[in-house]
Amino acid sequence: MNRIFSGIQPTGNLHLGNYLGAIRNWVKLQKDYECVFCIVDLHAITLPQDPAELRKSTREVTAAYIACGIDPDACTIFNQSTVSAHTELAWTLGCLTPLGWLNRMTQFKDKAGKHRENAGLGLYAYPVLMAADILAYKATHVPVGEDQKQHLELARDIAGAFNARYGVEYFPLPEPQIFGTATRVMSLRDGTKKMSKSEESDQSRINLTDTPDMIAQKIKRAKTDPHNLPDSVEGLKDRPEADNLLGIYAALSDRALDDVVAEFAGKQFSEFKGKLSDLAVATLSPITAEMNRLMADPGAIDAVLRRGAERAGGMAKRHLAEIYDIVGFLRP
Repeated sequence: MNRIFSGIQPTGNLHLGNYLGAIRNWVKLQKDYECVFCIVDLHAITLPQDPAELRKSTREVTAAYIACGIDPDACTIFNQSTVSAHTELAWTLGCLTPLGWLNRMTQFKDKAGKHRENAGLGLYAYPVLMAADILAYKATHVPVGEDQKQHLELARDIAGAFNARYGVEYFPLPEPQIFGTATRVMSLRDGTKKMSKSEESDQSRINLTDTPDMIAQKIKRAKTDPHNLPDSVEGLKDRPEADNLLGIYAALSDRALDDVVAEFAGKQFSEFKGKLSDLAVATLSPITAEMNRLMADPGAIDAVLRRGAERAGGMAKRHLAEIYDIVGFLRP
């Protein structure tokens, strides 16, 4: 069976974009793939984190996975730092990754900004760790958003470089899986920017922990333009906020964007927002309730992560031993 690997950083609140762009799709994948879903806490510390908040967020992401429908008995759920093979393999792969490949990574430039000289090595080199995350499990497929395609291409390049250097066909070249409507959910305050956990304004996103009243208020206040909704998808050009909100509705209702545009053609945003609020609350409230129930028992969450780490660790350590033999490390 083909194997999926993916993960989310435990930083800030998970939001609607994480759900529609990633977790909801993972739930569907678990029927047809062997799935390894990680909470990538090693990636999180590329930027400063409060230790207590990091632990809390790690449990919260785990609770979100389960509340959204990922079965911890059928899938492997664990936090990255509990499996040392990730960092061990990252060193081996880093030794054959040219600096030129890393210099092309746009996310480092975006995150480091004008303070590039003060950025940590982890922020620069974390695409190699991401490659190790995937290749430690010889994953064949990786669900990614548009903003992660470049990093997956790097993982494929690194896998190919390893195979070529040692004359083996050890690593499969992982294939990207990019899903349909609303895979890239945008900010409620600016339809040209991705919905983000790091955005300063909480009004820019719908968190999975938000109450129904909070969801309704955020949608009501979401930025729009002065025109009524268009009667065709072509009419969404140069209307990013309308495009975003209609795309969210289409994704939440599992319908084609064309159908949703036709339903609300010519309507005012006020009417449409009421329908969108009802749909968002109906979809997200059960998830929030289940997350709250799970978070009330941190010991049970830790047990899920512990079992997942045992499964993931067994798999990754077996592969790492094979990789070390290929590289030529003496293991007396």
